[in-house]
Amino acid sequence: MNRVEGDLIRLALDGQFDVIVHGCNCFHTMGAGIAKAIAAEFPEALAADRATSKGDRDKLGTVSVAEVIRGSRRLTIVNAYTQFQWRGRGPKVDYDALRRCFETIARDFDGQRIGYPMIGAGLAGGDWDRIAAIIDAALVGQDHTLVVLPA
Repeated sequence: MNRVEGDLIRLALDGQFDVIVHGCNCFHTMGAGIAKAIAAEFPEALAADRATSKGDRDKLGTVSVAEVIRGSRRLTIVNAYTQFQWRGRGPKVDYDALRRCFETIARDFDGQRIGYPMIGAGLAGGDWDRIAAIIDAALVGQDHTLVVLPA
């Protein structure tokens, strides 16, 4: 896993990535964290999310995809369904769902430059070391980069 500091969205728009991935819940709620910023910058990603069944537990471990064009730049946004909901106490990330999402990403976006935030470790409350190991195992041999905000 490569690691850089910066703004995932800005880096993607500047051409650093072909694909960006972020974690989603299964209720079309992109109202906080990076999901909120992605929905604001890329309404196509929110539309792709809303085209799925709201509140469907079967979405866990799947993805929805939005193709975005900004000027001459083409970018794919992956909504990874890594948590069922956002309410309540305790961790929300589903580690098995996260693994299945990244296995799909490895298959569907093989050879592309993939960027992502600390999926599942922020608002979803997961353990980053465990999450990083899952991502690394799923994306072995791929060009993938964790983007963290500067301290």
